[in-house]
Amino acid sequence: MYAVIKTGGKQYRVAAGDKIKVEQIAADEGKEITIDQVLAVGNGDSLTVGSPLVSGATVVAKVVAHGKHDKVRIFKMRRRKHYQKRQGHRQQFTELEIASINA
Repeated sequence: MYAVIKTGGKQYRVAAGDKIKVEQIAADEGKEITIDQVLAVGNGDSLTVGSPLVSGATVVAKVVAHGKHDKVRIFKMRRRKHYQKRQGHRQQFTELEIASINA
C-alpha cells in the first residue's frame, strides 16, 4: 500500500517503512505526527484519487531527526562590470519514518 502526501508545498510518494526528508516541521524528535493531506492512496492495482484530498485518509509518521541539507552556493556575475556576488544557503529538513497508512 502506498500514498501520495503533500507537505511543505511538495508531494511525496510514501509506503510504510519509508524514510523521507521533508521541509522542517515543528515537532520533537521521537514524536508521532499525522499527515491528513493525502492526495491518492494505492493498493496493488487499485488507486483512489481525491479531489483534491482523499476523505478520511491519513498517514502516521515518526519524527526521526532534524538537520540541514548541504550548502547551495549562489554566484552572480555581470561580465565586464566588475560585479560579483556570492551567497550560500542551507535548507533545514525533518526526517520522517512512515509508520502506517490509514485509508
